[in-house]
Amino acid sequence: MCLLLGTTGVGKTLLLKRLQKLCQRDVPTELGEPPVTLPTVGTNLTDLTLKKKKMTVRELGGCMGPIWHSYYKDCSSVIFVVDSANIMQISSSCIQLLSVLSAEPLQNASVLVLFNKRDLPCTMSLVEMKAVFRIDDIIASAPQKITTFEVSARSGHGLQHVLNWLDSIQTD
Repeated sequence: MCLLLGTTGVGKTLLLKRLQKLCQRDVPTELGEPPVTLPTVGTNLTDLTLKKKKMTVRELGGCMGPIWHSYYKDCSSVIFVVDSANIMQISSSCIQLLSVLSAEPLQNASVLVLFNKRDLPCTMSLVEMKAVFRIDDIIASAPQKITTFEVSARSGHGLQHVLNWLDSIQTD
């Protein structure tokens, strides 16, 4: 089980729909227009058929942050999404990520931090975003192996890297 987490409005649902479309065997190279999404209230379970295995991703709505911990037990990996176009949300995203990383059941989980919405003109550079988020300090102090990518769920930029990461992680 992989948990898909992040504050409200960071693009988790669109990301999951795009990943699912990329996993289809007969998918065209063009993703097409992004589907309409609504904020997730509760959870969404999605199975992704990767090259080497099948992975279930549980998306937890951002509004469920206070009870995310109830879903950590059977989790082997975490994808944490950050809205890189919303500077006002960076501190709350950072606090939530630190809470996730400090949870005992997730000490051995593989963690992927995605800086999403890189297609928008108002985003900070990746270097600025990592500095504000202090991701290097987080990586240095966390017990988990943390990987970071910049992506755009809307355009599809970087999503193949996410699928490759999911396919490469150990799930024992």
